[in-house]
Amino acid sequence: MGESMDNCVFCKIVRGEIPATVVFQDELTLAFMDIGSVNPGHMLVAAKPHVENLQGMDEALACAMFRSAARAARAIESACAPAGISVYQANGVAAGQTVFHAHIHVLPRWENDGLTFTWPVKNPPREELEKVAAQLRTAL
Repeated sequence: MGESMDNCVFCKIVRGEIPATVVFQDELTLAFMDIGSVNPGHMLVAAKPHVENLQGMDEALACAMFRSAARAARAIESACAPAGISVYQANGVAAGQTVFHAHIHVLPRWENDGLTFTWPVKNPPREELEKVAAQLRTAL
């Protein structure tokens, strides 16, 4: 993936080279309406610097992204009074990422709005959880 900053659609939005309906921004993030909105109020919080995914964020950017997602959720709750709010952030093709510039979807939800998100619960044995946790601790 790894689009260059010159060709990245979100970088172009951040630079003001292509239009977007901006809701708010701060030093590190830009929140704007998703042109492919699932429901009215669906926002994207994008990193201002070009970072491909969550793994590419330093601590300051990761904090700023979630702070802005929470701010977007509060605005959605106040303006749209949804039954719920979903937050979705994908990293890599297998996860459903289609724009390879880190962003978070914050979207209002209503019963039977057509958006589904399910996964097969596999309930691995505790020994398997412990084995993987040990590998993750080592990777930290």
